[in-house]
Amino acid sequence: SVLSRYENQITILSDYLEEFPETDEPAWILGRQHHLNTDKSKFLLDISARLWFTYRRKFSPIGGTGPSSDAGWGCMLRCGQMMLAQALICRHLGRDWQWEKHKKQPEEYHRILRCFLDRKDCCYSIHQMAQMGVGEGKSIGEWFGPNTVAQVLKKLALFDEWNSLAVYVSMDNTVVIEDIKKMCWSPPQSSGAAHSSAHLHRSALGRNKNPAGFCTGWKPLLLIIPLRLGINHINPVYIDAFKECFKMPQSLGALGGKPNNAYYFIGFLGNELIYLDPHTTQSFVDLEENGTVDDESFHCQQAPHRMKIMNLDPSVALGFFCKEECDFDNWCSLVQKEILKQQSLRMFELVQKHPPHWPPFVPPAKPEVTTTGAELIESTDKLFELEEEFEILSV
Repeated sequence: SVLSRYENQITILSDYLEEFPETDEPAWILGRQHHLNTDKSKFLLDISARLWFTYRRKFSPIGGTGPSSDAGWGCMLRCGQMMLAQALICRHLGRDWQWEKHKKQPEEYHRILRCFLDRKDCCYSIHQMAQMGVGEGKSIGEWFGPNTVAQVLKKLALFDEWNSLAVYVSMDNTVVIEDIKKMCWSPPQSSGAAHSSAHLHRSALGRNKNPAGFCTGWKPLLLIIPLRLGINHINPVYIDAFKECFKMPQSLGALGGKPNNAYYFIGFLGNELIYLDPHTTQSFVDLEENGTVDDESFHCQQAPHRMKIMNLDPSVALGFFCKEECDFDNWCSLVQKEILKQQSLRMFELVQKHPPHWPPFVPPAKPEVTTTGAELIESTDKLFELEEEFEILSV
């Protein structure tokens, strides 16, 4: 029965893929190359393994009295969730992990999925993202752009001790190697002389070693690069470099789409981008009693959507994941070789040192108030209440 179910799944996938052209040109999905003329099913199985987040309805109201569905406004937040989820999959399960319907998955998988459930006590839920967006000037229920969702993820990651990610969002189209290394090698966020001396010791030796002799200390890096690749339309000069990013083994794809219509771009075929679309409204899914999640609605089991690259809105955000320092060093080499080579108009800059005219770089740190989950939302609610009171007093 297992074999027939698997064969049936492959048949369904193949049927969906009939609309894809017969071509010798490879398709690229998040750093992996696929040949459609020889193995279409493997191509779609790779896509269906990505966590797919869509609009949901009937979840608990955001902030207690806010919307109970994100249909119509939450698409960029869902795309941000998909990019971050891909980073967590790579961190805990590896890029080559695959999902199969009805197959038992490791506990790490369910723990990753729990981070994104539509509950106020889940660290990357629609509730947390919408609430944190208020600090970025976005009202709950208002549409986010790629840069705003990147800033929200950077802030929420500070409260996520399990995944322990360093989230770097580039400024002014510039990635600063020195700042990233400083952030990823920063000591644990709890203060104390022991940590300070350990950091100094690590700085002197290059890295920490635990008693077993393994190197420790580098926090896995989620690198997000918000870009403007044109004024009203994408400038064709950027297209080759943009496509090259999907070939990198560190690729997490891109956030973007059309005005007020966000998609999660995961690859390309020729001059068409391949993307996951969050614009499907599904019912809220909660935890099972045993702590697992009925995950079938979190994986897209049909042919992915495609869009001509020239139809892309020029406002995008690229994502990359570097689990180890060597992954980041490799990414820097690839950027120098493939992105910055012979390009009159560069998509972004990669510099070694912090620009002297910029404010000093301070790695982001969790606020002194130790809150997570629902407590984080309550504390931000109180913060907004205080801000409103202050504004009233000022008037």
